Amino acid sequence: MNDPRPGALTPWQYVQNILFYLHVGLATLVIGLLGLPALRHGRAGANRIATRWIAYMVWAARVHLRLTCEIRGTPPTDDCIVAAKHQSFWDIMVIAHAVPRRAFIMKREVMRVPVMGWYAWKTGCIPIDRSRGRDAMAAISATINQRMSGEGLGQLIIYPEGTRTLPGQRKSYKQGVATIRAATGLPVVPVAVNTGLFWPRGGWGIRPGRAVVEFLPVIGPDVPADGFMPRLQAEIETHSDRLMAEAGLALPEPGDADDAARSDRYLSS
Repeated sequence: MNDPRPGALTPWQYVQNILFYLHVGLATLVIGLLGLPALRHGRAGANRIATRWIAYMVWAARVHLRLTCEIRGTPPTDDCIVAAKHQSFWDIMVIAHAVPRRAFIMKREVMRVPVMGWYAWKTGCIPIDRSRGRDAMAAISATINQRMSGEGLGQLIIYPEGTRTLPGQRKSYKQGVATIRAATGLPVVPVAVNTGLFWPRGGWGIRPGRAVVEFLPVIGPDVPADGFMPRLQAEIETHSDRLMAEAGLALPEPGDADDAARSDRYLSS
């Protein structure tokens, strides 16, 4: 297996970054267009093509970038919320690769993009209109409940921080995951990652090595609402810190305002 610590950014690694993006850009177009007939078979057909595309991306990262990912814990297979730490595009790919019926909450504008948006709709992604505020969350919860009573939801992947963060950086978790949990009764599977040490937030300067994504024990309905968010954040952050420390990141003390600067220095070393 690859080194659990991020490798060096040599000139050749930068060349491989470019080749990787050229390769997957062309592959995305080819797989997307050739797979269009599968959309006639609804979610199952679209999900087959999405699974092939994700697997191809993971394979291309191994070939060009010498980047792999170790999965720890047990990926869920039933309807649930997957609440994950989000550091880069790599954790999106790895988590989506690990679960069988992945779905995301996506900006409505993204779902209107030709080809990619068609697959997003068909694979069960849920659009969000952020301009609607609380009404948007109510609409999402209603859609989830409707799917649970019909064909099933799958694994709804949510990023509680609402954005990608730098390794070692902490942001307050947003309440959306708690709102959806309360409205649907879905179990929540926390996920810890250290992917940002290998694949930077901006997507350039990807390093070789073996990242880790860890599926943590389920937070069930027995956990009271007022204790849910503190527990979710504590579990994700504690385990992500441990994974990043395993990969060699010297983490700042909690509350250190210089945490982002420290992670930047690490990534540029």
